[in-house]
Amino acid sequence: MTFRQRVALAWRLLRPFTLTASIVPVLIGSALAFGQNRFRTSVFLAFLIASMLIQAATNMFNEYFDHRRGLDTKEMVGIAGTIVHDGVAPRKVLMTAWSFIAISVALGVFICVMSSWWVALVGVLCLAVAYFYSGGPKPLAYTPFGELAASVAMGPVIVLLAYYVQASDITTRAVMVSLPIGLLIGAILLGNNIRDMDQDKLGGRRTIPILFGRERGRRLFAGVFILSYILVLILIATGLLTIWALLVLLTIPSAVYVVRLYYRFSEPVQLHPAVKGTAVLLFRFGVLLFVGMLVGTFVPLQV
Repeated sequence: MTFRQRVALAWRLLRPFTLTASIVPVLIGSALAFGQNRFRTSVFLAFLIASMLIQAATNMFNEYFDHRRGLDTKEMVGIAGTIVHDGVAPRKVLMTAWSFIAISVALGVFICVMSSWWVALVGVLCLAVAYFYSGGPKPLAYTPFGELAASVAMGPVIVLLAYYVQASDITTRAVMVSLPIGLLIGAILLGNNIRDMDQDKLGGRRTIPILFGRERGRRLFAGVFILSYILVLILIATGLLTIWALLVLLTIPSAVYVVRLYYRFSEPVQLHPAVKGTAVLLFRFGVLLFVGMLVGTFVPLQV
């Protein structure tokens, strides 16, 4: 295998587009702290890298345990499957995941030294979600609580942690701003599970789309997008965000496009672009909100 092939394989193993769910919450939490002049670059970078490593490790745990349970096959659609498609040894995937966790723990120690050791308690809970999402006797991914766990752990929890390690505080504003981010992260998992629901049924999963049915799952998916935009408008109307946060409305065409894909298609191969589109939408939404919050710090226009 050439060096280029090895790099491409490692890239697929990381599932890069899913890393938006680990980047955006850190950006939003850090923007909140920056607005209060409580931003430290070293803590920001350490937290961002740790968050990305934990997300990547979660992806690897998912691939390893899905392979062990026989859920991943060569016919599967998606960005997982380096084990079944590329012949990567399962143990190698698992060991890489644990090495990423070890590095994130080391970064976590630095973050605690720079902020508070209470952060370690929440960090351990996040690591538990990362492992038990796919691992353990009753993985969260096999229950209707997978989307909820990911939405909370990767949304509000990471946003609030990223804010707390900088500002040493938790505010109502931070909690409220974290909500649309959590919803869109949950939408990535929900969309993924809508795409894979037929295969997941065979694997014994009981995800939300399987319990609700495809049509109700589509409605819930669209409703999550609508609620995310409504929350931003409410935050602006109540003064918790400035009018610059309206920048996120530029992503509405992308949201409409993704939702239409879910209503138009049901085959996994046709829905895979929609899953990627949801992750890209989260990134665009998050970056525009981040920019809007930073600009609002210097030009605080209110409605």
